[in-house]
Amino acid sequence: MDSMIITVFLPIALAIIMAGMGLELTLKDFQRVRQHPKAVFIALFCQLVILVAIAFIICKVFALPPMIAVGLMLLAASPGGATANLFSYLYKGDIALNITLTAINSVLAAFTLPLIVNFALLHFVASEQHVGLQFSKIIQVFVIILFPVIIGMLIRHFSPKFAEKLNKPVRVFAIVFLLFIIALAIAKDYQKLLDYIGLVGGATLLFCVCSLAIGYWLPRLFGINSFQAKACAFEIGIHNSTLALTIALTVMASSDAAMPAAVYSILMYVMATLFGTLLNQLEKKELTKNKIMIN
Repeated sequence: MDSMIITVFLPIALAIIMAGMGLELTLKDFQRVRQHPKAVFIALFCQLVILVAIAFIICKVFALPPMIAVGLMLLAASPGGATANLFSYLYKGDIALNITLTAINSVLAAFTLPLIVNFALLHFVASEQHVGLQFSKIIQVFVIILFPVIIGMLIRHFSPKFAEKLNKPVRVFAIVFLLFIIALAIAKDYQKLLDYIGLVGGATLLFCVCSLAIGYWLPRLFGINSFQAKACAFEIGIHNSTLALTIALTVMASSDAAMPAAVYSILMYVMATLFGTLLNQLEKKELTKNKIMIN
C-alpha cells in the first residue's frame, strides 16, 4: 500500500497541482518577457546558476551525506510556484512579473532539473555505485512537470470560467497534499531525520536565507526597482518543495533526498514572512527619509 501511494498516487497528485499552476497561466505571461527582459533574465540567472552553485557549496561546507546533498541540489533546481505569487501579493511585489517567471520556470525546469540532479548524483553518490537519472526517469520528470502545466493552460484558454472554478479547489488540494507528503517523508525515515536534523536544518535554513537575499539584492544591484525585486526574491526564494519532495520519493525512491525539501517546506513560510516584513519596513524608512529630505 505504501509503495502504491509513492509510485502512483504522488505523481498523479503532483500532476493535478502542476495543472493547477497552468490554470493561472496564459501565453501572454510568456510574452510579457518583452516588458521586463532585464528582471526576467537576472532572476533566471539567479535561479539556475547562482543558487545551484550556492547549494553545491553548502553541501560541501556542511559535509552533507550523499543523498541529503542530492536532495538539497534537487530543491535548488526546483522552480517557484503559486506560493511565491501569494507572498508577492501579500508584500506588494510585481505579481505580473511573478507569474511570468513562474511560467518560464515551469517550462525550463522540465529540462534543467534532470540535468542538475544528474550532476548531483554523479558527483555526490558516484562512489557508492549510483548512476545518474536514466533516460526513462528524465522523461518521467519532464512529463510530471510540463504536460500538466500545458493541460492547465489549455483549459484556461478554451474554458476560462471552468478554470476559475477549478482554481480554489486545486489550491486547497495543494496545501493538503504538501502536508501529506511532508508527513510521509518524515514517517518513512523518522530516525534518520532525527540523526540528520542538525545538518539538514542548518544547511536548509542557510539556503533559504541565501535564496531570498540574493533574489532581492542582486536585481537591486543591477538597477531593478524594489517592486520588481520583491517579485524576483519570492520567485527565487520560495522553491517548489512539493515538486522536490515528490520527485525524491517517486523518481529517485529516496527518503534521504526528500529530507531537505521536507524541512524547507516548514522553514520557507517563516523566513519568507520575516523577509517580506523586513523589506516593507526598509521601504517605509526610505520613504520617510525621502520625505524629510524633500521638506
